[in-house]
Amino acid sequence: MYVFTSSREKRLWFYTFLVLVAIISTLIFGGGLVPKMDQDLQGALFFYTMIAIAATVILHGLITRPGKAEITIWLGLSAVYIMLYARLGFAERSHLFEYSILAIFIHEALIERAIQGKKIPNAGLVAFLIAFTIGALDEFIQIFLPNRVFDIIDILFNGFAAFAAIGASSAIRWVRKKISKD
Repeated sequence: MYVFTSSREKRLWFYTFLVLVAIISTLIFGGGLVPKMDQDLQGALFFYTMIAIAATVILHGLITRPGKAEITIWLGLSAVYIMLYARLGFAERSHLFEYSILAIFIHEALIERAIQGKKIPNAGLVAFLIAFTIGALDEFIQIFLPNRVFDIIDILFNGFAAFAAIGASSAIRWVRKKISKD
């Protein structure tokens, strides 16, 4: 009996695991590093993160060859994320990226599982609940860690990031499906 329904699903769960490891590592290393970072280093991290995301989006675009409607959604989503990033503090920025990426990988893995014939009642809701639970556990663990602070607002923000990412992913998927039918 296989755990994964396809090599793509296996790969997506592996990426999910890597993101989870990165999130957990911030519990250990993040509390002491963030206060020591100056604005230049934070700016450089943002710049290189955005370059990596842009490269991923461009590569994805070359593979999927999106239409005008999909490109419009991508541009709108990019604008929203950039505006959020510009208005948030460093900690919230990291939560935005961490939980958006985590939620998308979970969502895509569940959709792949459903495509392969496994019954997934609502992949978006299940992905959100998994990502939200991980975000809540991330915060609860901080109660026991020195130099870390439990914050209910962070739990809600983690949930918002997951919800926004799954919503955006679902919107893009819907546009692709609608255009392919026409």
